[in-house]
Amino acid sequence: MQNPPTTEPHELTAEERNPTGRTFLGQPGPLSNLFSVELWERFSFYGMQGILLIYMYFQTTEGGLGIDEGVAAGIVGAYGGMVYVFCILGGWVADRITGSERAMFYSAILIMAGHVSLALVPGIPGLVLGLLLVAVGSGGLKANVANLVGHLYTKEDPRRDAGFSIFYMGVNIGGLFGPLLTGWVQASWGFHLGFGLAAVGMAVGLTQYWLRRKDLPEDVHAVPDPLPRSQYTRWILIAAAALVVVAVLLATGVVNPGNLAGFVAILAAVAAIGIFAFLLTSSKVTGDERSRVLAFIPLFIGSAAFFALFQQQFTVVTLYSDNRLDRDLFGWEMPIPWVQSFNPVFIILLAPLFAILWTKLGKRQPNTPVKFGIGIALMGAAFLLFLPMVTTSAVPVLWIAVILLVATLGELLVSPVGLSLSTKVAPVNYPVLMVALYNLSVALGTALSGSLAEFYSAETEGSYFGILGAVTIGIGLLMLVIAKPVHRAMRGVG
Repeated sequence: MQNPPTTEPHELTAEERNPTGRTFLGQPGPLSNLFSVELWERFSFYGMQGILLIYMYFQTTEGGLGIDEGVAAGIVGAYGGMVYVFCILGGWVADRITGSERAMFYSAILIMAGHVSLALVPGIPGLVLGLLLVAVGSGGLKANVANLVGHLYTKEDPRRDAGFSIFYMGVNIGGLFGPLLTGWVQASWGFHLGFGLAAVGMAVGLTQYWLRRKDLPEDVHAVPDPLPRSQYTRWILIAAAALVVVAVLLATGVVNPGNLAGFVAILAAVAAIGIFAFLLTSSKVTGDERSRVLAFIPLFIGSAAFFALFQQQFTVVTLYSDNRLDRDLFGWEMPIPWVQSFNPVFIILLAPLFAILWTKLGKRQPNTPVKFGIGIALMGAAFLLFLPMVTTSAVPVLWIAVILLVATLGELLVSPVGLSLSTKVAPVNYPVLMVALYNLSVALGTALSGSLAEFYSAETEGSYFGILGAVTIGIGLLMLVIAKPVHRAMRGVG
């Protein structure tokens, strides 16, 4: 069997990138398919994530696994981090073997299998198998779907950031309804039916994508740097050796549930250093591309700092919602997972406004480092907003909504913008690997969110939120200080 074709011989025109000629909210028509598949993937992902932590720490009499709260929070952070670590694998497979489109399609199948495992296989075995399949599949999908969105635009197209903001709105429509519906199903019929609903959502997304995948531009099937057949055996042996090392670390207790989040953080940092070193020394990377990769380093660090706080909505905010929040609304108690739906509601309302703003401003919009600096500072400010409620025994739901609103404003300045940037600064020969590198910043931040969560308690929340908020605001301000030289190093991009 022959490898798929290598990189296209010329830069595709805007018309070639939208072969149907249709538009979607002013963007290339195929964006609607990617928007939809990501909506359903996030429905299943966040639906499962919304009940995952409480599934682990609820007692067995309540349908849970009875795991210690701190350990469970660390596992959630580690799992979330591994999703983004596996973006490396998804990016490598796409860049060297299958191309982005095929890698994303097969990854979606793995995600569905993971949710089915959580729904049907009881106890710890079902948890381990399900999380492993979802992590590998989500990593492959996340790295490649962003690259596919980038393929819909020429590098000069000013609609790119707006397109990613619309795509991000699809992410959060799924993120809104996933926890709402799985939380309701879990409260009414149990955890396993909640996980089953997530599997159904992924099946819907996979089906609609398969029906419309032919509308994507032809170059999404290209393999930028094909792996020679002679090297297949070597890489299979490398993969097998890596699995053996992981198995030994787990079997000997060197890596265990208590330190898993820290291990994933170290793994993400080491992997990121390795990829940066590879891209900066590769003979296939040009001088301008190398400068852009260097400029991406401070943005990588800023993104990790942002997500170390933002991803605590799945750890600390979940614990806070269970233990500190007054969820009683006119005699009805809001399910714990529903608190996580505030963020996607705000995204759905605000993402179109940001898309309109960036489109209207065009080339006059703030550059990426400035957007990052403001977004990171807003995330720190959101954590400081916890402080006025430290002495309140039952915190009103409205207050957590305000905190998550501020965090969402920061998110819209960092997450879709960072994804967009990673597709613009990517070297021609390593487009998906660059998206995977951006996702490693999220992996590092997510794993850190799990490690940091172990220091949280109702007794320490004042110092916890105060210190983390102040440090993060400082990182945001530093990003604004260095914004000009970083932007210059991007050589006309960002």
